[in-house]
Amino acid sequence: MKLAMIGLGKLGLPVAEVMSSKHQVKGFDVRKVESAEIEVSPTLSECVQGCEFIFVAVETPHDSAYGGESPTSHLPTKDFDYSTVKSVLRDLNPHLDESQTVVLISTVLPGTTRSQLASLLDRAELIYNPYLIAMSTVKQDMVRPEMVIIGTETATETSNLIRLLEFYEEISIGPVRIEKGTWEEAEAIKIFYNTFISAKISLVNMIQDVAEEIGNLNVDVVTQALANSSQRIMSRAYMKAGMGDGGPCHPRDNIALSWLAENLELGYDLFGAISVSREVQAKRLAKKVKSFGSQVLIVGKAYKPGVHLESGSYSLLVGHYLQELGAEVQFYDPNTGDTDLPNWSAEQTVYLIGYIEGWVREFNFKKGSTVVDPWRQLSGLKESCRYVAYGDTRKAQQGSKATDTFLLNQDLHQQ
Repeated sequence: MKLAMIGLGKLGLPVAEVMSSKHQVKGFDVRKVESAEIEVSPTLSECVQGCEFIFVAVETPHDSAYGGESPTSHLPTKDFDYSTVKSVLRDLNPHLDESQTVVLISTVLPGTTRSQLASLLDRAELIYNPYLIAMSTVKQDMVRPEMVIIGTETATETSNLIRLLEFYEEISIGPVRIEKGTWEEAEAIKIFYNTFISAKISLVNMIQDVAEEIGNLNVDVVTQALANSSQRIMSRAYMKAGMGDGGPCHPRDNIALSWLAENLELGYDLFGAISVSREVQAKRLAKKVKSFGSQVLIVGKAYKPGVHLESGSYSLLVGHYLQELGAEVQFYDPNTGDTDLPNWSAEQTVYLIGYIEGWVREFNFKKGSTVVDPWRQLSGLKESCRYVAYGDTRKAQQGSKATDTFLLNQDLHQQ
């Protein structure tokens, strides 16, 4: 099969390289991109010529002020910016014929494909096919997807749709769950999937706040009991309290759905409440950290382990509030290139653990300093540091079996 990938960014390029293991793939991007696994075409027309499926993986970004590294809930709600994807579809249209299918994988709000995008193509079928992929595991998620989401104009099974399903069966490892529907249904599955995760994180972090307020409560005991309740609560994923939701997708998806709720005049806004809770929880954590001192080193600046990306970083958000409270804030994170350490005395230094990764466990925390750990995973520091297991207010914070063994979701905030 001959395939084209338009947009060779952090999603499009690795996905195209996975596809190239089974098929002939050409790619195009307005920026200079190199790949040893796919052919990068100099022009859009050359890229799509003779290709059965043309995948479009360009960004649908939010305004830069809405990233989530600083407060956003006070800003007006906004939809995504569809200008790039519209431009690509317009430019594609003259180079297509009826034998070809355009497959859009960019995130859009429910109703967008029908109202704003479909009319830009009159020479090929348009399928909406968003991916559920995490930035640090793009290739793994591509071959082992939780599900493949497919949306067409009327949810009917066209010959092109059947071919696309066969394509995913070929490149996937193991059985593939297919979820088919209209454009609107596929759009909704993708964005409500992401925001469902945000809601779970807000809930478990609320339990963490309750533990801090009332005392004698280890949040991990509560969340483990909920996570093990499989009859009505769906899975253990994202059921460990810690830092809030982050990344380039989830915070902005909540903002966009807030805009949709307002635009549709639903009369309520669950997603605005999630955005507010994310920020209030960050401010509460900042106040706790500041109570131990005014010189704070946040260990972990990226939005999750194993990546250099800072988009939507919860560490940056907490740092914003710490600075508002008058603290001096620095970051340490080899993943982002922040490796300078401040010249603070141990008694002056307060560490905040942004995420847990191997290098964090091996980090040289100054003896006599204070370590605030929202993950409650570094209890071995109790002998040398003032160790604060944020969310565990049992007397003396001795740690429970739940705290020591509930390690399943180390990567809970990584999508």
